[in-house]
Amino acid sequence: MKKLLVSLFAFIALVVISACGEGNAQTESGKAEDVTIGYFPNLDHAAGIIGKEKGFFEEEMTDYNVSFTHFPNGNDFIDALDVGNIQLGYVGPGPAINYFLAGGDVVVIGAAANGATLIVSREGSGIYSLEDFDGKSFCTPGNGCTHNVQLEIMLQEIGLVSNRLGGTVEHQSRVNPSSMVALFEQGQIDAAAAPEPWGTLLVEEHNANVVAEWNDVFLGEELASVVIVTTNKFLENNPEAVEQALRAHKRAVDFTQENTTDTLETVNELIFQLAQTRLPDHVLEKAWERMVVTTETHADALQAWANASYELKFMDKDPDLDGFVDTSILDRIVSE
Repeated sequence: MKKLLVSLFAFIALVVISACGEGNAQTESGKAEDVTIGYFPNLDHAAGIIGKEKGFFEEEMTDYNVSFTHFPNGNDFIDALDVGNIQLGYVGPGPAINYFLAGGDVVVIGAAANGATLIVSREGSGIYSLEDFDGKSFCTPGNGCTHNVQLEIMLQEIGLVSNRLGGTVEHQSRVNPSSMVALFEQGQIDAAAAPEPWGTLLVEEHNANVVAEWNDVFLGEELASVVIVTTNKFLENNPEAVEQALRAHKRAVDFTQENTTDTLETVNELIFQLAQTRLPDHVLEKAWERMVVTTETHADALQAWANASYELKFMDKDPDLDGFVDTSILDRIVSE
Protein backbone atom coordinates (compact mmCIF):
# COMPACT_ATOMS: atom_id res chain seq x y z
CA MET A 1 0.00 0.00 0.00
CA LYS A 2 2.79 2.45 0.88
CA LYS A 3 4.54 2.03 -2.48
CA LEU A 4 1.23 2.44 -4.26
CA LEU A 5 0.45 5.64 -2.37
CA VAL A 6 3.92 7.08 -2.95
CA SER A 7 3.47 6.40 -6.68
CA LEU A 8 0.09 8.08 -6.57
CA PHE A 9 1.43 11.23 -4.96
CA ALA A 10 4.42 11.42 -7.26
CA PHE A 11 1.99 11.23 -10.16
CA ILE A 12 -0.26 13.96 -8.77
CA ALA A 13 2.79 16.17 -8.17
CA LEU A 14 3.48 16.07 -11.91
CA VAL A 15 -0.11 16.59 -13.08
CA VAL A 16 -1.12 20.23 -13.22
CA ILE A 17 -3.88 20.90 -15.69
CA SER A 18 -3.24 24.38 -17.06
CA ALA A 19 -5.81 26.78 -18.42
CA CYS A 20 -5.13 27.82 -22.00
CA GLY A 21 -2.54 30.41 -23.01
CA GLU A 22 -3.54 34.01 -23.24
CA GLY A 23 -6.56 34.13 -20.96
CA ASN A 24 -10.20 33.45 -21.72
CA ALA A 25 -12.37 35.03 -24.37
CA GLN A 26 -14.13 38.29 -23.55
CA THR A 27 -16.45 40.59 -25.44
CA GLU A 28 -15.46 44.18 -26.19
CA SER A 29 -17.36 45.31 -23.08
CA GLY A 30 -15.15 43.12 -20.89
CA LYS A 31 -17.91 40.56 -20.39
CA ALA A 32 -16.52 37.05 -20.16
CA GLU A 33 -17.66 34.23 -22.40
CA ASP A 34 -15.44 31.60 -20.80
CA VAL A 35 -14.85 31.20 -17.08
CA THR A 36 -12.10 28.97 -15.69
CA ILE A 37 -12.27 28.05 -12.02
CA GLY A 38 -9.17 26.98 -10.09
CA TYR A 39 -8.94 24.64 -7.12
CA PHE A 40 -6.54 22.25 -5.36
CA PRO A 41 -6.94 18.45 -5.06
CA ASN A 42 -7.08 18.79 -1.25
CA LEU A 43 -9.90 17.77 1.05
CA ASP A 44 -10.51 21.30 2.31
CA HIS A 45 -11.28 22.23 -1.32
CA ALA A 46 -14.27 19.89 -1.11
CA ALA A 47 -16.71 22.69 -1.97
CA GLY A 48 -14.90 23.40 -5.23
CA ILE A 49 -14.55 19.71 -6.04
CA ILE A 50 -18.23 19.04 -5.31
CA GLY A 51 -19.29 22.08 -7.30
CA LYS A 52 -17.28 20.78 -10.24
CA GLU A 53 -18.11 17.09 -10.02
CA LYS A 54 -21.83 17.50 -9.29
CA GLY A 55 -22.26 20.06 -12.07
CA PHE A 56 -23.43 22.90 -9.82
CA PHE A 57 -21.30 25.50 -11.56
CA GLU A 58 -22.51 24.54 -15.03
CA GLU A 59 -26.13 24.49 -13.83
CA GLU A 60 -25.89 27.97 -12.32
CA MET A 61 -23.61 29.60 -14.94
CA THR A 62 -25.66 28.77 -18.01
CA ASP A 63 -24.47 31.81 -19.99
CA TYR A 64 -20.80 30.83 -19.74
CA ASN A 65 -18.44 28.13 -20.90
CA VAL A 66 -17.20 26.86 -17.54
CA SER A 67 -13.96 24.89 -17.19
CA PHE A 68 -11.74 23.89 -14.28
CA THR A 69 -8.03 23.58 -13.55
CA HIS A 70 -6.21 22.46 -10.41
CA PHE A 71 -2.93 23.55 -8.82
CA PRO A 72 -0.35 22.07 -6.43
CA ASN A 73 0.16 25.33 -4.48
CA GLY A 74 -1.13 28.85 -4.03
CA ASN A 75 1.74 30.55 -5.82
CA ASP A 76 0.87 28.81 -9.08
CA PHE A 77 -2.81 29.62 -8.56
CA ILE A 78 -2.04 33.32 -8.07
CA ASP A 79 0.19 33.36 -11.14
CA ALA A 80 -2.71 31.98 -13.18
CA LEU A 81 -5.12 34.55 -11.74
CA ASP A 82 -2.64 37.33 -12.45
CA VAL A 83 -2.33 36.53 -16.16
CA GLY A 84 -6.03 35.78 -16.64
CA ASN A 85 -5.77 32.02 -17.12
CA ILE A 86 -8.37 31.63 -14.38
CA GLN A 87 -11.11 34.07 -13.41
CA LEU A 88 -11.96 32.85 -9.93
CA GLY A 89 -11.39 29.90 -7.67
CA TYR A 90 -10.34 28.35 -4.39
CA VAL A 91 -7.01 29.10 -2.71
CA GLY A 92 -5.49 29.43 0.74
CA PRO A 93 -5.69 32.92 2.26
CA GLY A 94 -1.91 33.29 2.54
CA PRO A 95 -1.03 33.53 -1.15
CA ALA A 96 -4.07 35.76 -1.78
CA ILE A 97 -3.09 38.13 1.04
CA ASN A 98 0.53 38.30 -0.12
CA TYR A 99 -0.60 39.08 -3.67
CA PHE A 100 -3.04 41.75 -2.47
CA LEU A 101 -0.42 43.48 -0.32
CA ALA A 102 1.99 43.46 -3.27
CA GLY A 103 -0.56 45.48 -5.24
CA GLY A 104 -2.20 42.56 -7.03
CA ASP A 105 -5.83 42.60 -8.12
CA VAL A 106 -7.59 40.04 -5.92
CA VAL A 107 -10.67 40.09 -3.70
CA VAL A 108 -12.03 37.46 -1.33
CA ILE A 109 -15.70 36.88 -2.12
CA GLY A 110 -16.31 34.05 0.33
CA ALA A 111 -14.88 31.19 2.36
CA ALA A 112 -14.91 27.46 1.69
CA ALA A 113 -13.36 25.82 4.77
CA ASN A 114 -11.81 26.45 8.16
CA GLY A 115 -9.11 24.39 9.83
CA ALA A 116 -7.42 21.59 7.85
CA THR A 117 -3.82 22.36 8.90
CA LEU A 118 -2.08 19.53 10.74
CA ILE A 119 1.45 19.70 12.14
CA VAL A 120 3.05 16.26 11.89
CA SER A 121 6.52 14.78 12.30
CA ARG A 122 8.22 11.79 10.75
CA GLU A 123 8.56 8.60 12.76
CA GLY A 124 12.09 8.55 14.15
CA SER A 125 12.55 12.32 13.79
CA GLY A 126 12.54 12.87 17.54
CA ILE A 127 9.86 15.55 17.22
CA TYR A 128 6.91 15.12 19.56
CA SER A 129 6.30 18.73 20.53
CA LEU A 130 7.07 22.18 19.15
CA GLU A 131 10.08 22.43 21.47
CA ASP A 132 11.66 19.50 19.61
CA PHE A 133 11.93 21.45 16.34
CA ASP A 134 15.30 22.95 17.35
CA GLY A 135 17.86 21.72 14.79
CA LYS A 136 15.21 19.90 12.76
CA SER A 137 13.60 20.49 9.37
CA PHE A 138 10.05 20.99 8.17
CA CYS A 139 8.30 21.50 4.85
CA THR A 140 5.25 23.46 3.65
CA PRO A 141 3.50 23.90 0.29
CA GLY A 142 4.89 27.41 -0.16
CA ASN A 143 7.17 30.03 1.36
CA GLY A 144 4.94 32.27 3.46
CA CYS A 145 1.88 30.14 2.71
CA THR A 146 -0.98 29.81 5.19
CA HIS A 147 0.44 26.67 6.81
CA ASN A 148 4.00 28.04 6.88
CA VAL A 149 2.97 31.13 8.85
CA GLN A 150 0.80 29.11 11.21
CA LEU A 151 3.71 26.88 12.22
CA GLU A 152 6.43 29.53 12.30
CA ILE A 153 4.46 31.91 14.52
CA MET A 154 3.92 29.03 16.98
CA LEU A 155 7.64 28.27 16.93
CA GLN A 156 8.52 31.93 17.43
CA GLU A 157 6.34 32.06 20.52
CA ILE A 158 8.62 29.47 22.15
CA GLY A 159 11.83 31.09 20.93
CA LEU A 160 12.55 29.07 17.79
CA VAL A 161 13.21 30.69 14.41
CA SER A 162 13.57 29.25 10.92
CA ASN A 163 16.82 29.40 8.98
CA ARG A 164 15.18 32.01 6.75
CA LEU A 165 15.70 34.42 9.66
CA GLY A 166 19.01 32.97 10.80
CA GLY A 167 17.50 30.43 13.15
CA THR A 168 18.05 26.74 13.81
CA VAL A 169 14.93 25.28 12.20
CA GLU A 170 15.32 24.43 8.51
CA HIS A 171 12.36 25.21 6.25
CA GLN A 172 11.88 23.57 2.85
CA SER A 173 9.16 25.35 0.87
CA ARG A 174 7.19 24.70 -2.31
CA VAL A 175 6.72 21.05 -1.45
CA ASN A 176 3.62 19.68 -3.13
CA PRO A 177 1.55 18.13 -0.32
CA SER A 178 1.38 14.87 -2.24
CA SER A 179 5.20 14.76 -2.26
CA MET A 180 5.44 14.96 1.53
CA VAL A 181 4.85 11.20 1.74
CA ALA A 182 8.00 10.44 -0.25
CA LEU A 183 10.07 12.94 1.77
CA PHE A 184 8.94 11.32 5.02
CA GLU A 185 9.54 7.80 3.71
CA GLN A 186 13.04 8.70 2.53
CA GLY A 187 13.92 10.55 5.74
CA GLN A 188 14.62 13.79 3.84
CA ILE A 189 12.43 15.97 6.06
CA ASP A 190 11.54 15.82 9.76
CA ALA A 191 8.13 17.47 9.88
CA ALA A 192 5.42 19.16 7.87
CA ALA A 193 2.69 21.74 8.18
CA ALA A 194 0.30 19.87 5.93
CA PRO A 195 -3.15 20.53 4.50
CA GLU A 196 -5.71 17.76 4.66
CA PRO A 197 -5.96 14.94 3.81
CA TRP A 198 -2.17 14.74 3.46
CA GLY A 199 -1.46 15.33 7.15
CA THR A 200 -3.83 12.59 8.26
CA LEU A 201 -2.48 10.28 5.55
CA LEU A 202 1.03 10.66 6.99
CA VAL A 203 -0.30 9.80 10.44
CA GLU A 204 -2.55 6.88 9.50
CA GLU A 205 -0.47 5.22 6.78
CA HIS A 206 3.11 6.30 7.54
CA ASN A 207 3.23 6.38 11.37
CA ALA A 208 3.79 10.15 11.61
CA ASN A 209 3.33 11.87 14.97
CA VAL A 210 0.68 14.54 15.48
CA VAL A 211 2.57 17.51 16.92
CA ALA A 212 -0.37 19.96 16.85
CA GLU A 213 -3.98 19.16 16.02
CA TRP A 214 -5.86 21.38 13.61
CA ASN A 215 -7.72 23.22 16.38
CA ASP A 216 -4.50 23.80 18.34
CA VAL A 217 -2.72 25.38 15.37
CA PHE A 218 -2.52 29.18 15.29
CA LEU A 219 -6.03 30.49 14.46
CA GLY A 220 -6.96 26.89 13.69
CA GLU A 221 -10.69 27.11 14.32
CA GLU A 222 -11.23 30.59 12.84
CA LEU A 223 -8.80 31.06 9.98
CA ALA A 224 -10.24 30.13 6.61
CA SER A 225 -7.99 27.46 5.14
CA VAL A 226 -9.65 28.07 1.77
CA VAL A 227 -11.20 31.25 0.39
CA ILE A 228 -12.90 31.80 -2.94
CA VAL A 229 -11.40 34.73 -4.83
CA THR A 230 -11.65 36.66 -8.05
CA THR A 231 -10.27 39.95 -9.34
CA ASN A 232 -11.94 43.33 -8.90
CA LYS A 233 -11.79 43.75 -12.66
CA PHE A 234 -13.66 40.52 -13.29
CA LEU A 235 -16.17 41.31 -10.54
CA GLU A 236 -16.84 44.76 -11.98
CA ASN A 237 -17.26 43.52 -15.55
CA ASN A 238 -19.05 40.26 -14.74
CA PRO A 239 -21.10 40.62 -11.55
CA GLU A 240 -23.69 38.15 -12.81
CA ALA A 241 -21.02 35.49 -13.40
CA VAL A 242 -19.67 35.99 -9.88
CA GLU A 243 -23.14 35.78 -8.35
CA GLN A 244 -23.93 32.62 -10.28
CA ALA A 245 -20.62 31.07 -9.24
CA LEU A 246 -21.32 31.92 -5.61
CA ARG A 247 -24.78 30.35 -5.86
CA ALA A 248 -23.09 27.20 -7.09
CA HIS A 249 -20.56 27.49 -4.26
CA LYS A 250 -23.35 27.79 -1.68
CA ARG A 251 -25.04 24.69 -3.12
CA ALA A 252 -21.74 22.82 -2.93
CA VAL A 253 -21.14 23.83 0.71
CA ASP A 254 -24.67 22.77 1.64
CA PHE A 255 -24.16 19.44 -0.11
CA THR A 256 -20.92 18.69 1.74
CA GLN A 257 -22.52 19.52 5.08
CA GLU A 258 -25.45 17.20 4.45
CA ASN A 259 -23.77 14.36 2.52
CA THR A 260 -20.46 13.42 4.11
CA THR A 261 -20.20 9.95 2.59
CA ASP A 262 -20.99 11.12 -0.93
CA THR A 263 -18.59 14.05 -0.56
CA LEU A 264 -15.68 11.86 0.50
CA GLU A 265 -16.43 9.38 -2.28
CA THR A 266 -16.50 12.23 -4.80
CA VAL A 267 -13.16 13.64 -3.62
CA ASN A 268 -11.66 10.16 -3.75
CA GLU A 269 -13.06 9.62 -7.23
CA LEU A 270 -11.35 12.79 -8.43
CA ILE A 271 -8.03 11.42 -7.20
CA PHE A 272 -8.85 8.13 -8.89
CA GLN A 273 -9.39 9.96 -12.17
CA LEU A 274 -5.87 11.36 -11.86
CA ALA A 275 -3.97 8.25 -10.83
CA GLN A 276 -6.26 5.21 -11.02
CA THR A 277 -6.16 4.55 -7.27
CA ARG A 278 -7.94 5.79 -4.19
CA LEU A 279 -7.03 7.02 -0.72
CA PRO A 280 -8.04 4.72 2.17
CA ASP A 281 -11.56 5.57 3.34
CA HIS A 282 -10.50 5.82 6.98
CA VAL A 283 -7.90 8.48 6.08
CA LEU A 284 -10.51 10.70 4.45
CA GLU A 285 -12.96 10.14 7.31
CA LYS A 286 -10.43 11.13 9.96
CA ALA A 287 -9.20 14.09 7.91
CA TRP A 288 -12.78 15.29 7.50
CA GLU A 289 -13.02 15.63 11.29
CA ARG A 290 -10.10 18.07 11.21
CA MET A 291 -11.86 20.77 9.18
CA VAL A 292 -15.15 22.60 8.75
CA VAL A 293 -16.67 23.34 5.35
CA THR A 294 -18.38 26.72 5.61
CA THR A 295 -19.25 29.92 3.78
CA GLU A 296 -18.41 32.04 6.82
CA THR A 297 -15.38 34.29 6.37
CA HIS A 298 -13.68 35.54 9.53
CA ALA A 299 -12.08 38.75 8.27
CA ASP A 300 -10.53 39.41 11.69
CA ALA A 301 -8.70 36.07 11.54
CA LEU A 302 -7.37 36.95 8.09
CA GLN A 303 -6.02 40.20 9.50
CA ALA A 304 -4.48 38.36 12.47
CA TRP A 305 -2.76 35.94 10.09
CA ALA A 306 -1.43 38.88 8.04
CA ASN A 307 -0.12 40.51 11.22
CA ALA A 308 1.69 37.27 12.09
CA SER A 309 3.15 37.08 8.59
CA TYR A 310 4.49 40.62 9.00
CA GLU A 311 5.93 39.76 12.41
CA LEU A 312 7.74 36.84 10.79
CA LYS A 313 9.13 39.21 8.12
CA PHE A 314 7.36 37.55 5.23
CA MET A 315 6.05 41.07 4.52
CA ASP A 316 7.93 44.34 4.36
CA LYS A 317 5.06 46.60 5.42
CA ASP A 318 2.51 46.49 8.20
CA PRO A 319 -0.44 44.82 6.43
CA ASP A 320 -3.62 46.75 5.72
CA LEU A 321 -6.32 44.47 4.32
CA ASP A 322 -8.84 47.22 3.66
CA GLY A 323 -10.61 46.25 0.43
CA PHE A 324 -9.37 42.68 0.48
CA VAL A 325 -12.66 41.09 1.56
CA ASP A 326 -16.04 41.68 -0.07
CA THR A 327 -18.52 38.96 0.82
CA SER A 328 -21.60 41.09 0.18
CA ILE A 329 -22.89 38.94 -2.70
CA LEU A 330 -22.43 35.67 -0.83
CA ASP A 331 -23.90 37.15 2.36
CA ARG A 332 -27.02 38.09 0.43
CA ILE A 333 -27.27 34.62 -1.10
CA VAL A 334 -26.87 32.93 2.30
CA SER A 335 -29.55 35.14 3.84
CA GLU A 336 -32.17 34.37 1.17
